[in-house]
Amino acid sequence: MSGTFSYLLDGSRWAWGVTGSFPERIVEHLGYTFLGLAIAFVIAFPIGLLIGHTGRFAFLAINAGNAGRSLPTLGLLSIVVVISGIGLLPVVIGLVVLAIPPILTTTYAAVQAVDRATIDAARGMGMTESKILFGVELPIGLPLILGGIRNATLQVVSTATVAAYVGLGGLGRYLIDGIATRDYPQVVAGSLLVGLLAIVLDLILAGFQRLVVSPGVDGRAVKGRGRRTSRPGDSPTSTPDDTSPDGTTPDDTVPTAPSVTPAPTHER
Repeated sequence: MSGTFSYLLDGSRWAWGVTGSFPERIVEHLGYTFLGLAIAFVIAFPIGLLIGHTGRFAFLAINAGNAGRSLPTLGLLSIVVVISGIGLLPVVIGLVVLAIPPILTTTYAAVQAVDRATIDAARGMGMTESKILFGVELPIGLPLILGGIRNATLQVVSTATVAAYVGLGGLGRYLIDGIATRDYPQVVAGSLLVGLLAIVLDLILAGFQRLVVSPGVDGRAVKGRGRRTSRPGDSPTSTPDDTSPDGTTPDDTVPTAPSVTPAPTHER
């Protein structure tokens, strides 16, 4: 481990503009990740919205999700390399195929899970189908959709290391080159950087999700209202309405015996 920390803390490896430095490899890795995610989102998101809103071809989303998860990325990458040659195209295709299933399935499930009574009420108000989709179903299903994007991001950023397998850059270079030269501190350092990058991206997306999702949708409004109404020190059994004008509560009053009126007597 000492060799790994020495490798990570070497100042020359963090210098900008140096070939093979950590910043350069991180930027390359993010480039592959965002390119694959962007293409997958453009393909999967509209299809997921359409399937979830209309309810048609739902089997397509389910089967595509299962098939995409079962495909080995490295095997797919090797097939595309044989067909198209070494370059960026095989890497992008592999990452896009990996990212489509979580985005497609969660988008479909998010729209499909919206309460039918809410949709019927929107139709009763005269909303068109497009307004129902983008004004009702999409805002309500946004937390689940963003969860699918976060899931896809974690998968892609951890799998983008395969770019080094076809001669490209990214953090996978430390893994491939380290294994080739048996430089295991370099391999461990590259693995740690990939893990840290995945954690940072997930935290950024979690913050973005908190900003764009309505508090009434994800339950934050209910939790905040519960904290405001139940303050420490408040008695759960006494309320201001239970206090009489003289400052006493019903429990402070002493019960008195009911008065008995004597029955009238009749003189003869």
